[in-house]
Amino acid sequence: MAEPSLAETNAFVAVLEQKSFTKAARHLSLSPPRVSEMVRQLEETLGVRLIERTTRSVAPTVAGERLLARLRPVLDDYRAALDLVNDFREKPAGVVRLTVAPPVAYLGLISSISRFLVAYPEISVEISADSALTDIVAGRFDAGIRHAERLERDMIAVRISDEVPTVTVAAPSYIARRGKPQTPQEVAEHDCIRIRLGGGALIPWRLRLSRRVVEVPVGARFIVNDGRMAMQAVLEGAGLLQMPRNAVERDFAAKRLVTVLDDYQPPPLAGFFLYYPSRRQIRPALKVLVDFLRKRDRRP
Repeated sequence: MAEPSLAETNAFVAVLEQKSFTKAARHLSLSPPRVSEMVRQLEETLGVRLIERTTRSVAPTVAGERLLARLRPVLDDYRAALDLVNDFREKPAGVVRLTVAPPVAYLGLISSISRFLVAYPEISVEISADSALTDIVAGRFDAGIRHAERLERDMIAVRISDEVPTVTVAAPSYIARRGKPQTPQEVAEHDCIRIRLGGGALIPWRLRLSRRVVEVPVGARFIVNDGRMAMQAVLEGAGLLQMPRNAVERDFAAKRLVTVLDDYQPPPLAGFFLYYPSRRQIRPALKVLVDFLRKRDRRP
C-alpha cells in the first residue's frame, strides 16, 4: 500500500481542528479545493472514510477520530524536531501560535506583538482569541495568555503585565436616563452589562466596601460573550459596565464614558501571564517572544 504524504495527513488534522475545509485552507495557505483533494487522496490511500461531510459541518468518523488522536503528537514531534534546527540559525524563526483571552488583545498585546515582529522578522505570530480555557496541546498552540485566575494546571507561567486597574463606567446618555448609583446596594436597581466566559460562567461584579472586596448582585439585562460587544453596548447607553481602565481611557478623554461608584471601584485584575506546557521543550521562537514580552512590556 502506498504511504500517505505528510501534507495529506497535515491537511486532515487541520480540517478537523479548524472544523472547516475553508478555515483549514486559510490556516495552511492553500485553496479549499486543494485541501479537499488532499483529504480525499488520504482516504483513498488508506481505503477508509475519515471525515463525514455535510453542508454545514465536518466531523471525524470512528476511524478518523482514532487516526487524529495518534497523528497529533506525531505532528507535534515533527514540528519540534524541525524547530531544533533553528538553534543553529543566527536568528530564531518559525510560527508562534497563541491562544489569548480577548481582553488581552484589546489592552496593548497587538502593539507589543507588532514591535516584536519588527525586531524578529523571521518569526510569525498567529493569535486565536477565545475566552474559554483552550487546551493548548489539543489545539496545537505554543502558549496561551490569560490572567492569573484563569491559568491551566501543570503549566509554566511567566508574568507579562502588572495588575490591571478596573473601573465601573456608564455613558452620559444612560446617566441622564437612569441617574448615577451612589452605593453598591443601588447597583441592583440599575441595568448592568455582563460578560459570559467561554466556559459559561458570568464574570462577577466586585466592588470595594469598607476596605473589603465584595461580590455584588447585579441585574443582567444585557449579556455578551465578547468585550468589544460589551464596549459597544455601554457606549450606546445600555447599562453599567466593569472594564479594565486602559481599555476605556480614550472614551473618558472624548467624554463618551464616565466613571460611577468612584468611592467603591473594583479591585484590579491580577495581571496577565503567558503560559506553556511544563513537559514541552520551549521552542526558540517562543523563548524570544517570552523574553521580549517580559522585558519590554510590564503591561498587557
